[in-house]
Parts: sequence; structure tokens; C-alpha cells
Amino acid sequence: MIRVLVVDDEALIRTGFQRILDAASGIEVVAAVPGGDAIRTAEEVRPDVVLLDIRMPDVDGLTVLAALRRQPDPPVVAMLTTFDMDEYVEAALRSGAAGFLLKDTDPEELPFLVRTLADGGTVLSSKVTRAVVDGYLEAASPGAATHCLDRLTDRERDVLVLVAEGLSNADIAGRMHLSTGTVKDHVSAILTKLEVGGRVQAALLAQQAGLLKKERE
Repeated sequence: MIRVLVVDDEALIRTGFQRILDAASGIEVVAAVPGGDAIRTAEEVRPDVVLLDIRMPDVDGLTVLAALRRQPDPPVVAMLTTFDMDEYVEAALRSGAAGFLLKDTDPEELPFLVRTLADGGTVLSSKVTRAVVDGYLEAASPGAATHCLDRLTDRERDVLVLVAEGLSNADIAGRMHLSTGTVKDHVSAILTKLEVGGRVQAALLAQQAGLLKKERE
């Protein structure tokens, strides 16, 4: 059972997300709270996935994200928003968010996206992230990105390519004939060696270094 915490300042959004996800197989919304209750509730209910509003009146979503990332065995966090604000998206991704969703995401897609997050995948809304990805790639130096990737073993580079292609841990495990636990260990080592907060940043580094292009040649 995937345990989900929904954090949003609007009760209507919280209720809507809870009803949609509770109706899905294998998913349980263990709590749905406003931002001020997010950190305490996360410590109490220990969710697997947190859907977190990025802008709230009582507490900033980025502040909550940072606190959640500091927890032992932190949950996977995806940011929720109705806003097309690249600076917030980029800040969240750099802080370790695993995804970014608009609040008007198709209800039929929401359970699939939560399962993807729980399985170690990333979820990015195409409506708002293209400019962020382009900006990240323009700002980063290809040489610096390549130097970072030199820290990885050959096996870790293979795993990184599949991470950058958007595969979940289970999909990577199947592709590489490894256990899911081994893939998780490789991903953890990759994030540590690249000194990044999450899979999205690692994937962007791989793209900037030309690793994906090399694998396709």
C-alpha cells in the first residue's frame, strides 16, 4: 500500500485529491492537511509520497520540502501548483523534489503518477518544465557535467542513463537484470557522487554531458 500525504492550503484541493487517490487500488491517503501541519503530520504518519503545494499562505512549500528532505528515510515529494513560475520549479527540483504537477492534472492520471513516484520515478508536467530544463542546461557547463560523471562507475553510468530516460527503479531493475534494492543502492551512490538533491538534477547533468546522446549512437 502506497501511503500518501496531501499538503495544500485549499480544502477543496485536499478533498479532491484524497477522494481520487483513495479510490485507486494500492493507494491510501493517510492525511490531507494545510501547510502549517505538514511537517508534524509527516513525522507522525510517515508517508511514502507527499504531494506538496509549492505556494501556501501559512508556510512556504520550499521550506516544508527542505524539512521533509532532512527526515530519516525521507518521503518522495512532488510539488503541486497552478502557477507557471519557473523560479519556483527550479528551486524545488534543486532541493530534491522528485516531480512537479499542476493541480488540474487529469484525475485518471493521478494514481499512475503517484505509483511512478513511489517506485522511484520522476514526474514532470510538460506545461511548465521545458523552460526550466532549458535554463538548467544553458547555465551548466558541459565540461563540468562531464567531470562530475567521471566519478561514476560504468554500472552507475548505465543506471544513470535509464534514470534520465525516466524509468522507475523497478523498470531499471528489469532492464538490467538486477534487484530493485541494488538499483536503489546505485541511485543513492549516483546522487551522492554527483552532489545533487534528486533524480531530476542527475538526469539533467547526464543530458548536459551528452551521455544520453552517446548511448543512442
